[in-house]
Amino acid sequence: MSALFNFESLLLVILLLICTCTYIRAVAPGLIDRNKEGFLGLFFMSARIGERLSPYVALACVAMAVRILAQ
Repeated sequence: MSALFNFESLLLVILLLICTCTYIRAVAPGLIDRNKEGFLGLFFMSARIGERLSPYVALACVAMAVRILAQ
């Protein structure tokens, strides 16, 4: 089943996107910061969400990990 049709998988993909973009922006800021508009701006926005809401994103990642391990 595709991740777009399964809500739990969709949340997992979004969390992984946010965490990955935040990490890449911390390591190589020029890679993410140069694309602030258009389709690639999605990665910039994901990095911003990860930076500003990092405690909540971390809590969501832990909750998703516990949910996956409990299955």
